Amino acid sequence: MHSTEHTIADARTLAGWRRSSYSGGANGECLEVADGYAHIPVRDSKAPGGPALVFSADGWSSFVAAVKDGRITA
Repeated sequence: MHSTEHTIADARTLAGWRRSSYSGGANGECLEVADGYAHIPVRDSKAPGGPALVFSADGWSSFVAAVKDGRITA
């Protein structure tokens, strides 16, 4: 995986995308996460060819914990 400044310009270049279980679902507010990478790529499901943000494993874990704890809301 090649990234520049924590982004990947075309997320379609990565495989293994799955929808996040914490996404909005029916309203189209969905994040997708690609499995199998040392860093965690995340993209908007409505724009699969758009950019993906790349998080460190610790950064992604902290983000998910904050969502679960209600410290981050929509």
